[in-house]
Amino acid sequence: MNESNIDWILAIACFLAGIGIGALCYHLLNANVARNQKVRQRLAETELELNQVRDSLNDHFAKVADLASSIQRQSQELESYLVHGADRLVDDLQLKRRLHGQNEEEDANIDVPQVPRDYADGNRGTLSEDYGVRKKRDEEEEKVSQPPRY
Repeated sequence: MNESNIDWILAIACFLAGIGIGALCYHLLNANVARNQKVRQRLAETELELNQVRDSLNDHFAKVADLASSIQRQSQELESYLVHGADRLVDDLQLKRRLHGQNEEEDANIDVPQVPRDYADGNRGTLSEDYGVRKKRDEEEEKVSQPPRY
């Protein structure tokens, strides 16, 4: 064999090895790209579903708010209808007051005694031993007048 033949065989072997290594690298890199593309596609589908859910949720709450306001309006209409009917048809004064939302206590202005509490007014919230003591000390200091200083 000739030396030039060995060079050609070596060049062809290196060329074939380079093609094989290049094909392998292309396959590995292309597989990652394909996986990334699938992940991007799934992400886009998920975002689309999320937007659809948000839109349907917004529509749902808008309809609920409309229905609630409709119920509230109808309730107010019913109440006003009952009050006007009671004004025309009822002779009992107490029943009229109850329908209008007035209590007998409001008319009489009766002072109801307060229930005893187990806490004091102020920032502490619980009854302490020095509650009200400061007021007494301040009153005593006012009673005892000090001579003016020169």
